[in-house]
Amino acid sequence: MSSEQAVSVDERSAEVGSAALEFIAVGVLLLVPLVYLIVALGTIQEQALGVEAAARHLARTLSLAPDAEAGAARAQRVLDGVTAEYGIDPAALDVDMTCAPIATPCPAAGTTVTVTVRTRVQLPLVPAVLGLDRAAAVPVEGIAVQKVSRLWGAS
Repeated sequence: MSSEQAVSVDERSAEVGSAALEFIAVGVLLLVPLVYLIVALGTIQEQALGVEAAARHLARTLSLAPDAEAGAARAQRVLDGVTAEYGIDPAALDVDMTCAPIATPCPAAGTTVTVTVRTRVQLPLVPAVLGLDRAAAVPVEGIAVQKVSRLWGAS
């Protein structure tokens, strides 16, 4: 056996098992960002569904209430329920209600109620250092429109 053959056998034996280690290292490097992406997209989707549900249920609750006071009380209960169900921070919600035509009080009989609910979704595992948590937030918005009955508020 020559010295060249002995060297090549030693080189091959030094690399035995390194393919599995390289596969694991590359797999982990690719898997961690993929898992983070899935978790982040799931969080954003949950909040988007939550604000959409809140807008839809608030518009419907306001249009079906017998009067404005009952509508406000029911809307608050609906909003509390939706925020609890979808894990939305109630302090971070921005709820806006408008009616068309504009000259009428909101809500009123025969108007069209438009409810807009907005919030910002904080991405997971982003630290609150140097404002990164505010920079890494995704805005989501839900809009719902509901026609109020012409007999709304009538006794």
